[in-house]
Amino acid sequence: MRWLAFVLCMLAAPLAAVQPDEVLDDATLELRARDLSVGLRCPVCRNESIDESNAGISRDLRILLRERLVAGDTDEQAVQYLVDRYGEYILLSPRVEGANFALWLAAPIMLLLAGGVAAVTIRGRSRAVGPDELSAEEKARVDKIMRS
Repeated sequence: MRWLAFVLCMLAAPLAAVQPDEVLDDATLELRARDLSVGLRCPVCRNESIDESNAGISRDLRILLRERLVAGDTDEQAVQYLVDRYGEYILLSPRVEGANFALWLAAPIMLLLAGGVAAVTIRGRSRAVGPDELSAEEKARVDKIMRS
């Protein structure tokens, strides 16, 4: 029974990141804030969103995001405000433009290159000379090496 309680607490831990004093009175704005905060990275926790992170900086970012929405910013403006302050690293899914475009293309290009190298290597091995294709002199030399 204790094991089950522990598992349930661990599963519920990320849900407790947003504190009650952060929640906005306007349900529509709160829903927008939650939707946006899921796509923003915690600078401390790396691959956790600010919505599920308990780090102090994530709390500050959640509050700042809600302040921007209350001030009348659109979703894009609120996110851009945070990107301007913290860089594109704060986006869990970076934009595919500019220098990021090269990074997005690097993985598929490397995969294609690796596949090409593998194909050439496998093709080269299939063309290798087998023991039946050796000359008499080469067979004698192999026999001598094998007996040593």
